[in-house]
Amino acid sequence: MNALFRDRIDAGRQLGQTLLTRYDKKPCTLVLGLPRGGVPVAHEVARALQIPLDILVVRKLGLPAQQEYAMGAIASGGVTYIDDTVIKAMQVSQSSLEAVIETESVELGRRERAYRQGLKPLDITQKTVILVDDGLATGATMRAAIAAARSMKPARIVVAIPVAAADTLEKIRREADDVICLATPFPFRAVGVWYEHFPQTTDEEVKALVAQAN
Repeated sequence: MNALFRDRIDAGRQLGQTLLTRYDKKPCTLVLGLPRGGVPVAHEVARALQIPLDILVVRKLGLPAQQEYAMGAIASGGVTYIDDTVIKAMQVSQSSLEAVIETESVELGRRERAYRQGLKPLDITQKTVILVDDGLATGATMRAAIAAARSMKPARIVVAIPVAAADTLEKIRREADDVICLATPFPFRAVGVWYEHFPQTTDEEVKALVAQAN
């Protein structure tokens, strides 16, 4: 199974070139990267489009016994998305769900404080926002990000990702105003499968990329 991208930078550059045909330097357009892995991709998209970069912090709610698998997500602004199908199938109790939400809320707050140092409060009112991540598996984090962005009254929400599971992408299309995706390979397996190099993005990298862009 061949990788589609060398790394997140390569994915961001390819995605940026595709987005140029629709969103080249349009006024009131902003790229929002989803920390951490979405920020290197978003940085390259913002460079290609020559528009500002900001971040929207989202935390996946992983299953208690299988943290990599999402049962929901939380986002800036108090937004919570719960996948009821997963909750029922995996028989997750209310107390277990609440414990995970509490833990991830603490981490979300920490990242908000760390990443937004020196940044103005996020204001996307009547702007076209391009939400960028490094890929979509279950789509939980992106769905929470869309809900969080929608609560801030933007003019338009665009989701841009290098690679996604096809069934997840269809769900996202119903919630965003526009979706740009470079590939929907099958079987999907996991986002990292489609990258040659897929190391975890660090807090320091996120802060450096946001500072560089601004």
